[in-house]
Amino acid sequence: MTDATDFEDIPTTTLAELLGRERVMDIGIRPLWGPLLRLAGPAFTVRCPPGDNLMLHAAIYRAEPDSIVVVESGDLDYALAGGNVCAIAARRGIAGFVLDGVIRDLGEVKAAGFPVFARGVIPIPGVKKAVRPLNERVRCGGAVVDAGDIVVADEEGIVVVPAARGTEILTAARARLEKESGETLDDWEKAHRARVDELLRAGGFEG
Repeated sequence: MTDATDFEDIPTTTLAELLGRERVMDIGIRPLWGPLLRLAGPAFTVRCPPGDNLMLHAAIYRAEPDSIVVVESGDLDYALAGGNVCAIAARRGIAGFVLDGVIRDLGEVKAAGFPVFARGVIPIPGVKKAVRPLNERVRCGGAVVDAGDIVVADEEGIVVVPAARGTEILTAARARLEKESGETLDDWEKAHRARVDELLRAGGFEG
């Protein structure tokens, strides 16, 4: 069975080409500090209604070490988490957060070195009232995420690998990377130019 750690060295660009646009989160969810941040781990999924962060705060005590807490929220007016929540998550071994929302205390989060991919920062926290189930299907950044799916995030973006396709996608990704590693820029240019010219001819382009 494929382990999420097997994806630690697989670029999101390679995974995106194999999985397609629907498995890639939108560009609004970005690393909030450190352009070289990289995450690869199983998703622990959370749903928070706008203005409420209770279930994310509950999740940090329930998510397994090395998991990535993925939150559906879409709220840009209230923070889902702050410095202490991120510090506790880090202390419990959680790999990082991928949030369709915002956080606060970014300086503390950065100083602690805890990876957060989110839409931004705002100083006001949400309330804690809405109880929702954990580890159900969510939509984060436009991508569907099920509990246990493999989330890979880096400076290029965030890709969700369905757990059931982990072995298939990992095998295909490694084969593609191996092929590319033996290809020179001259080789790439030759193949690329031939393909572009073929497409132009097919479209009736002359010149």
